[in-house]
Parts: sequence; structure tokens; C-alpha cells
Amino acid sequence: MDGDWVDVHGQRLRVRRTSAQRLRTVAFGMDGRDYQAIEQNREKPSRWGQLARDGHQVVQFKDVQTGRFVAVAVDSKVQVYGAVGDKR
Repeated sequence: MDGDWVDVHGQRLRVRRTSAQRLRTVAFGMDGRDYQAIEQNREKPSRWGQLARDGHQVVQFKDVQTGRFVAVAVDSKVQVYGAVGDKR
């Protein structure tokens, strides 16, 4: 999400900014559901915020319908929340 556009499963999608914190975000659909990818706020005191401060690219994935975060990607490696080995 470093540029103005990203490619998601062959679709070219626009990278936008959130209004409040100016974080990069991309809306996309997958398996009949709508999701939003949001870059991690570096100022958050979470482990994800610390990774972002350390220079890693951290992106959270949110299910738009439920409002719940369902996965995180660190340097393009995706971890689905609730999956085996998830230690949230």
C-alpha cells in the first residue's frame, strides 16, 4: 500500500487515506464479503504498533459488515485471527 494503487486478485484498487489519522486504506471484496485493509497506526502501544515503529509494514484487515478485525499482515505475511497459533 505504498503507492496510489494496489492489485488485489487482478483488480486495480485505489489507496485512500482515513479522514482522522490519515492512514492508508483500501476497500475490497472477497468471497462475497467486503473488507477494508488499513495500515497500522505507528503511535498505538500494541505489538502491531511497535512492529510498525520498527519499520515493518503492518496492515490490519477489517470485515466491513461486522466491524471486526479478521487478520493482520506483517511484511506481506498474513495471520488470520482465530486461526491455529493466533496469540492475540
